[in-house]
Amino acid sequence: MKISTAVTLGIVSIIAIAVIATIGGSLDQSSQSKIRVAFFPSISHAVPIVGLENGIFENGIGEQIQIEIKLFDSGPQVIESIFARSIDVAYVGPGPTINGFLKSHGKDIRILAGAASGGASFIVQPNSGLESIENFDGKRIASPQISNSQDVSLRYYLASNDLKPIEKGGTVFVLNISNPDIYTLFAKGDIDGAWIPEPWATMLVQELDGVRLFNEEKLWPNEQFASVLLIARTDYLENNPEIIQNWLKSHEETVSWINSNPDQTKSIFESFLKKYMGKSLPTKIIDESFSNLIITSDPIKNSVLTFAERADALGYLGRTGYNLDGIFYETDLNPNAMVKQLNG
Repeated sequence: MKISTAVTLGIVSIIAIAVIATIGGSLDQSSQSKIRVAFFPSISHAVPIVGLENGIFENGIGEQIQIEIKLFDSGPQVIESIFARSIDVAYVGPGPTINGFLKSHGKDIRILAGAASGGASFIVQPNSGLESIENFDGKRIASPQISNSQDVSLRYYLASNDLKPIEKGGTVFVLNISNPDIYTLFAKGDIDGAWIPEPWATMLVQELDGVRLFNEEKLWPNEQFASVLLIARTDYLENNPEIIQNWLKSHEETVSWINSNPDQTKSIFESFLKKYMGKSLPTKIIDESFSNLIITSDPIKNSVLTFAERADALGYLGRTGYNLDGIFYETDLNPNAMVKQLNG
């Protein structure tokens, strides 16, 4: 198989499902004989995991193309790797995608498709009182990273209920810390709740007796929002339209396969963790985590635009406004038309 992996594993326990990517230098090493793909070792990234483990992507793009995978645990790291031209396509959340698009003035990133909807929850300590909005004063609530998808959703939820974080003159402590640290602090009782993605949300519930106050999709129209997107580096699109087209076909095929084979998907994910991380998660955690996701190739455009509005209202997108024109790439085109679209 022409698949190579560039990762440095940083596991100290099964709790810390995190990988530090080996990020290349700024020299562009992409060519028509290679595609470098980034994703997370997470159940919400089932599409690249299953598609690669099943050989769907390899068969779709042809044996002459080498697939190099790079595992990450942070969306901003992925975007910086795209800027460094060491990643060609990636699976990442809407927050880093929007920030990267705007940071590059709309030049470096395009959304090709969706990969997952949902998969985040508000988990609280038993007897925290957080089931009532009147009890939020003085509470300590965590999300993984400032300006990431869960952070924006948490802060928007607070604002919607006339609450503010301490640093904005409010009464709620919002802590931005890594998922493993959220787990540790939740276990110690040092935080009252967390807005957190899968499988961490389910780990807090099953292993630490956390209470799932609600799944985030309950707050979105039609109970759907883009949580994982397939994006590409724009210049790679320009230079390799046929490879991208074949990758997208394989992406769609993988989405269909996952939705037709949920039990096999969970088994593949479990095997993937064992192979790349040395350990897997308990089957019951994988089962529940997967049940909180919708695997879809629909980027759910309105949710991405709404997410940007919320991030902007929180001051995350700068002071001069923002423009997302061109962030969505029309994918139902032949290779020649794809190049023409990119070139305007």
